[in-house]
Amino acid sequence: MAEAQIINIDGEKISTIELTDQIFNIPVKKNVLHQVVTAQLAIRRSGTASVKRRSDVKGSRKKLFRQKGTGRARRGDIKSPLLRGGGVVFGPSHRSFEKKVPKKVKRLALKMALSSKLQGDDLLVVNNWEPKLIKTKDFVQTTAKLKIDNVLIITEKENPKLELSARNVSGCKILRCEGLNVYDILKYNKLVLLEPSVKSIEERLLV
Repeated sequence: MAEAQIINIDGEKISTIELTDQIFNIPVKKNVLHQVVTAQLAIRRSGTASVKRRSDVKGSRKKLFRQKGTGRARRGDIKSPLLRGGGVVFGPSHRSFEKKVPKKVKRLALKMALSSKLQGDDLLVVNNWEPKLIKTKDFVQTTAKLKIDNVLIITEKENPKLELSARNVSGCKILRCEGLNVYDILKYNKLVLLEPSVKSIEERLLV
């Protein structure tokens, strides 16, 4: 089984932890990661850009003037796309950008993302990180000791003091186990797992 060092918030090594090979030590395929990340980013798009077409514009359908004898162009109603205030031709409409990805592929991509962090020595396991006070300064000092500045921190459960201490720190994000996703793992340079979260991740992915 793969192993990782367990450290404390002072950066001191305490012990080691065994990590399941089926999750933290599998071959990484970029095309699978790309597929899932693309789907994640696509679903964030609102798709609300929209125009009013001829049938959506409010106005009379009466012909503006007679067809012949005026010397002017043939003209229909006031909602014509050729007139100011008329409908728009070929404009955007409401749409969904969602890309469907099989559940097995999503789970596989999550395992690959975790494996890539371990294989690149970018995964840290911290035994405990529960600040006594909500203080950004203390959080920044701790990240300096751990030598991490662009980091995703995973907690097993709600950790209000840690979350509030880190919310104003750029290049840092804290997620609970249930929110773990491929995009955020790959986005940040370092991945920090609080020790209790490792078991929760393994239970989630070993299904």
